[in-house]
This record gives sequence, structure tokens and C-alpha cells, in this order.
Amino acid sequence: MSPSHISGRDVLWDTVGRQRRDVALGAFLGSGHQVGEALVPVLIGIVIDRAVTGSDTGALLLWLAVLAVVYVGLALSFRFGAWSGERAAAQAEHTLRGTLVRRVLHPGGGAENGRLPGALANVATEDAKRVGAVNMALMVGTSALVGLITCAVVLLRTSVTLGLVVLLGTPVLLWLGHLLSKPLETRSASEQERAAHASAVAADLVSGLRVLKGIGGESAAIDRYRTTSRDSLRATLRAAHAQAFQNGMVLALTGCLIAAVALVGGRLAAQQSISLGELVSAVGLSLFLIGPLQSLAWANAELAQARASARRIAEVLATPNTVAAGAKTLPRPVRGAVRLNGVSHGGLREIDLDIAPGELLGVVATDPAHAADLLRCLARAADPDTGTVDLDGVPLRDLDPGELRAAMLVAAHDADLFEGTVRDNVTAAAPEDGDPEPAMTAAGVAQVVQTLPDGADTAVSERGRSLSGGQRQRVALARALAADRPVLVVHDPTTAVDTVTEAGIAAGIRELRQGRTTVLVTTGPALLAVTDRVVLIHDGRVMDTAPHTELIHRHEPYRQAVLA
Repeated sequence: MSPSHISGRDVLWDTVGRQRRDVALGAFLGSGHQVGEALVPVLIGIVIDRAVTGSDTGALLLWLAVLAVVYVGLALSFRFGAWSGERAAAQAEHTLRGTLVRRVLHPGGGAENGRLPGALANVATEDAKRVGAVNMALMVGTSALVGLITCAVVLLRTSVTLGLVVLLGTPVLLWLGHLLSKPLETRSASEQERAAHASAVAADLVSGLRVLKGIGGESAAIDRYRTTSRDSLRATLRAAHAQAFQNGMVLALTGCLIAAVALVGGRLAAQQSISLGELVSAVGLSLFLIGPLQSLAWANAELAQARASARRIAEVLATPNTVAAGAKTLPRPVRGAVRLNGVSHGGLREIDLDIAPGELLGVVATDPAHAADLLRCLARAADPDTGTVDLDGVPLRDLDPGELRAAMLVAAHDADLFEGTVRDNVTAAAPEDGDPEPAMTAAGVAQVVQTLPDGADTAVSERGRSLSGGQRQRVALARALAADRPVLVVHDPTTAVDTVTEAGIAAGIRELRQGRTTVLVTTGPALLAVTDRVVLIHDGRVMDTAPHTELIHRHEPYRQAVLA
């Protein structure tokens, strides 16, 4: 089944199918526990009829021993059955979370479109947990049904009337419980949507906390989050109200069924149709019914919430990729010849550009938006509206995005760092046998780590906030250089460093990338000075191509962009 056709039902079936062995084992052991529970009042009735009434001490000891064995069996079956069910739920949650992360990180993109990171995180945590719990719900529900059937069979053997009360009343109770779960399913979906939105807003505000403080926008941010949080709270309360209503109604209906069993059993005992021990067993079994029926109500509520969460997960998994995977492959080894032929995208208009293998090319776009459009096309975050971008003669649209990114890395200006150490960040995309030191030296990170308490092993907080802006830029650049791709495209890697440091980085890039294709999309004069040539893009078109010093003398737009 193609990802675009994934439904919530598919997610549920796949979740159960992957853990079917644990679910089956848990259901078997849980059923053993329910059967043992149902046999306890039966055995008590037998003790009364065969030992207590007849004052038979030997029979009393025998049946008490049988009762003890049953208790040990049901205790062990409950323990291992619950363990199996919890394991199935936890493993399913883990598998779903991994599937969602792989979809979000897929080179073809698309899953993040229209969704804030906090919303995706909520789907991968809370929704995955609820869908994983469907395994536990199925185990518990199956065991409860076995317990009800056991109870009905025992009551039928005692009295056909008592058995029919259970056999006819239970399906009606289950059907009513299913109807009562519908509002819960709807409100659970709304609750998760609101909770995801609140998480997304919170994550968005935290990531921009410094900016908010800088512009004095704390009060507006607090008001925004308060409104979102209140909406989430109202949705949660509505879902809780629906769940409480369902639980209350199911409990009331269960009480009616138990009362009916007790009433019929009492009348039969008064008419001497059943013995005293059988009456005790019937009353005990009617009380036993509370457990399985409450378990079924819980399982029904869990399934209702799981269905709502499964639809949300399916929406993420079924999101089409931004770019489709092509069937062609790159020739080996990758030479690094890049060609743009008549590329129009966003603000770009009919861009023609040939980048030779091993060339160090500078690109200056007088409009930053045009630079962003060019980077999107080179990274294949989007395909051009018209024209083609080729790598070694193969159009990028004909390549799998994963294969493209293994050959050509486009390092964005605002690339984030990850929680870990400085060294971990630098080597995140590096070859396993690669040496990160040359990249760290070229990017100026060697000087950075000298000022840190633990050098390259210094811990980096989320998004690198424990480092200064210039330090973050240099670590991100070192990460891109350490990846050692045949083609490297870097966007404004030195905007947060001083002139001397920028000149050192420029020389380091040229030395490290010698013989490999490198494109510097920047307006930094020190970086442009070390390039073989520079392409000037003005008004969305290629205006000129020449060495940096020549473009400074030829074009006023170039001087304004680079020297201003």
C-alpha cells in the first residue's frame, strides 16, 4: 500500500500485527486468569455443599487445597499476562515512534508542511502511546470476554435461566458501551489536536525566547500561549467528561446486570431449584462480572482513543513527499559537475550556470530571497518550476533525494546544532573513518574549543544555545565540511564572525575543499576573494560571471551587496 493511502485502520492493524505473538500470549494468560477468577466462587460453592453442609473435614481440606492451587495459577497468569501485554504496547509505541521519525526525516520531505515541530512531537509521543496501548486493550478485552463466557457456561450448568441472563445481557451491555464510546472518540481526537497545537506553540515560543525578550514581546507571547492552553484544557475537560459519562453509564448498566443475576438466583434458591452452595456460587459469579465488564469498558475507551490517534498518525505517514524519488543513479565516482539550465523558481528567472568539477564558486544574490530559491533547487527541497538542475549529467528530479544528499550537501545558513558535545555535532554526518580535525581547523572550531571548559567534548545544549552565535556558525560549518561530500553548497557561513576569523575560514575552506566542487552562496568579501569566480544574480537573473575583484569594478549592485 502506498503511503498516500495509509488510513487510521491500517495503522491499527499494522500495530497489532507486529506484536501479535505478545498479544496472543498475553490474551492466553489473561484468559487463564479470568477462568481462575470465575472458578473461585464455584469452588466456594462446592466447599459449602460437599464439606461444610456434610461436616466432611477431609473434603474440606481437599477443596481448600484445590482453591489454593487455583489462586496460585491465576496470580501467575495475571503477572505474566500483564507483562506480555505491557511489552506489546511498549514495543508497538517504540515502533510507531521510529516509523514517524523516519517519515519526518525522509529526504523527500513533506511531513513537516503545515505542522509545527511541537505538533509532530506530540504525534510521535502521545498519539503513538495511545495507539500502542491498543495491544493491551485487545489483550484485556479478549481475557474479559473469556471470563464472561466461562461465567455464563457455569451458570448454564447451574441453571439455564441464570446462564441466559448473562448470555443475553452481556451483548446488549457491550453494544451500549460501544455506542457510548463514540462521543469519547470524537472528543479524544479534538483533545489531541488541541494538545498538539499547545505543544507546538510552546516549542515555538521557547525557540524564539531571546528574540521575544529583545523586542519586549513577553506579554503578547504569554497571552498567545494562555489562549492556546485554555483551548487545550477545554478540549481535555470535554474528553474527560465524555470518558466519565461512559464509565458511569457502563458501571450503572453493569450493576443492573449483576442485580438481575442475583435476583434470579435468589428466587431459584427460594424455590429450591438450586442448592445453597450453587446460590453462593451464583452470587459470587455475579460479583465477578464487575471485573470483566469494567475491563471491557476500559478496553472500549482505549480503542476509541486509539482510533482517533491512529488517524492523526496516518495523516502524517500519508503526507506526500515534497519531491518524488527518481529511478536514475549517479555515475561513480561522483565528479561534481553541476549545471543549471533555464531554471526558474520563485524569484529566479531562466538561470543558466555551469559549475566545473572541483571548482570553488561564489554566488552573490542581491536579493536574499533569490539566494534561498537557488538553495532550495540545489538541495532539491523543491523542483524548479521550469528548467533542470543536473549533477554529472543526471537531472536532480530523476534521482532519489537520499542518493542526492549523499553526493551533494547544501548547508543552510540557519542550521541548528544538536544536544551532545561539540565533537558529536561536527561528526554527525562524517564518514565513520573520517578525521574531523581538518574540518574543525578549517572552520575555526579549533580556536573555539580552546576556550571551552572540556574542549571538543564540551556539552552543547539544545540547538547550541550554550554557544555564541559565531561559535554555533563555525561548528555548523565544520559539520558540513566534515561530511566530505563531492559537492558542498554553503550559505552565509561567516555572518556572525569578525573579519579576521572570516579570512582564516575562507583560506581553510579553499585548502580543505581543493579538487572538490564547492559553492559559497554569500556576500562575505573574504570568502568571495578566495573563489575561482563569482556569479552575480540580480533581479532574479544571472547578470555577470567573473572573479571577485572584477565584479567589484564592473557592477554597482555587486558593490552594494558585498561592501555595504
